Amino acid sequence: MDARRVVVVAYEAAELLDIACITTTLVVANWHGAKPYYETQVVSPGGHAVTCGTGLNLQADQALERVTGPLDTLVVSGGIGHEDAAANPLIVGHVRRLARESRRVASVCTGAYILAAAGLLDGRRATTHWEQAQTLAARFPEVVVDADPIFIRDGNVATSAGVTAALDLTLAFVEEDNGTELARTVSRHLVTYLQRPGNQAQMSMFVSAPAPANSLVKRTVAYIAAHLRDDLTTPALAAEAGVSERHLTRLFLKHLGLTPGRYVRQVRTEAAAHLLASTSLPMASVAVRCGFGTAETLRQAFIDRYGIPPSRYRLTQAAG
Repeated sequence: MDARRVVVVAYEAAELLDIACITTTLVVANWHGAKPYYETQVVSPGGHAVTCGTGLNLQADQALERVTGPLDTLVVSGGIGHEDAAANPLIVGHVRRLARESRRVASVCTGAYILAAAGLLDGRRATTHWEQAQTLAARFPEVVVDADPIFIRDGNVATSAGVTAALDLTLAFVEEDNGTELARTVSRHLVTYLQRPGNQAQMSMFVSAPAPANSLVKRTVAYIAAHLRDDLTTPALAAEAGVSERHLTRLFLKHLGLTPGRYVRQVRTEAAAHLLASTSLPMASVAVRCGFGTAETLRQAFIDRYGIPPSRYRLTQAAG
């Protein structure tokens, strides 16, 4: 079979890492095949070199407007220049044209804005960098924006979260095209996971900033993180905080957007995900350490949060 043609669209102030995650992954896949699996081109308006958002210059292989199909995969990169790119009729028009000639279409990070401007995300579920999700949803109300997943596939269109999520998406493409063994080999070479599940949350509850403006919520969140095995029901948390259950719930909804119960469940699930990825503890032990009590309770919470059971999650983390 001929090598699959992959075209990556760059523009002024695109993010170099968005592009490199795609191109490097596909080149490494080629290194491990009897013949090249992918023929990859980086294209730009006019074929001109672009200055990436980080200040480095990137040479293009060809002019965007001169590319013709059929293509296997069209990928639009993100970057701080995405606003100008999405307002550029040349870029948007040629992305729309090439999408019609491509087996699959994808964006990285804020590249979703360009796909949306081209009408390619209308009626589809899509993601982008978590910081940009609200703006994308407001600007393109016909797009069903979900800020949580690492990447989303809706039909032949895929969108991914910020920057290095491109690595996860491209590994998923390699696995789809050529099988798990090649994807595993590529991930080992890149010293990364085989792939994070597409529906894994973009932000860990442990690194997101919890309501810096409210000291009571901050203290309660810190208490939850340090006492996962303990009684963390709303009555118990309210007693610890010295307020009524109603008042605590109102504060959590205002500052975190979640009830205390739902927040505790998310934190415990995130903690379990960390233990599953970094230890070989039995499932029952992980459940107890994170306050779930039983492996079945953990399994249900994990499916609700990530869409896959914890056993499958552990396999995806260990495979790389």
